[in-house]
Amino acid sequence: MERVVGLWLNKSKSEATALADEIKHWFQKRNWMVLSQWQDIVEHRTPFLISLGGDGTLLQAAREGAPYGIPVLGVNFGRLGFLCEIEKVDVFEALEKVLNGEYQIQERLMLQAVVNRNQAEDCLQMALNDVVFFREGREGVITLQANLSGEPSVSYPADGLIVATPTGSTAYSLSAGGPILSPNVQAVLLTPLAAHTLSARPLLVSDQEEIQIFLSSGDQCVVSFDGRNSITLHSGESVTIKKASIRAKLIRLGNRSFTQVVREKLRDRWHE
Repeated sequence: MERVVGLWLNKSKSEATALADEIKHWFQKRNWMVLSQWQDIVEHRTPFLISLGGDGTLLQAAREGAPYGIPVLGVNFGRLGFLCEIEKVDVFEALEKVLNGEYQIQERLMLQAVVNRNQAEDCLQMALNDVVFFREGREGVITLQANLSGEPSVSYPADGLIVATPTGSTAYSLSAGGPILSPNVQAVLLTPLAAHTLSARPLLVSDQEEIQIFLSSGDQCVVSFDGRNSITLHSGESVTIKKASIRAKLIRLGNRSFTQVVREKLRDRWHE
C-alpha cells in the first residue's frame, strides 16, 4: 500500500482546518504523504480519504471518491453525525487502527438519475443521499407520478417528493416523516413532502426497480441531487432513477452498531 492519504475538509470550520494541520504532522512523522488537492488524490489513488466536517462533508467526499474506489473515514464536526464514524477527540486513536488494518469497508447504495425531456435523455446525475423534487416559488400544489419499472404505481399531490437511499433516510426524508432504514437494506424510499391527500404515504421499493418520476400536474418543479446540483423540470417531463453501478465506500471501525448510532443521535434514553 502506498503511504499516502487524502484530506477532505470543510474549510468553513476553523476547528477542522486546525485538526487538518495536526493530522498532516501526525502522518509526516510516520513517513506518510498527505494530499489535500483532489487532482493529486485521484492521481495517487490514495488508499483512503479522511473527511473533516459533518455528514454533508462526508457525503461530498464519499460521492467524489466512489468512481475511484476510495473509501472515506468521517470525522464529525457537525451536530447529528449519523454517517461520520468518529468524533474529533478520537481521531488519532482511530487513525492508528486504520494504519493497522483494524477496520471494515461498508459499501453504500448510490442512485443514478437521468432527466428525460424532448424525447431524449439529458443531465446524468449521481446521488448518495437523495433526489428531491419540490415546487418552486408561488407554484401551487404539484402532482408527481411514480412509475416502477414502467408500471404506474402511485401519485403524489404534494409540495414535493424525496427519493432516498438508506443513507439518505436519515437526512431530509427523516425530517419529512420518512422511516430510518438500516444501510444493510437494499431499497429506495419515496417520501412525499407535505402531501395533500391522506393516501399519499412513504413507499419502500427494491433497489432493482427503475423509478420514473413524472411531473403530471403543475407547470414546473425543481429537482436537486444530494442538495447540490439542481435542474428545472417542466410539465410532462420526467426523471428516471435507478441503482448506480458504483457504490460509496465508508471506513467502519466497529465501535458502534447502527442501532447505537440511531439511539445516540435521536436521544432515546428508553434503554438506559
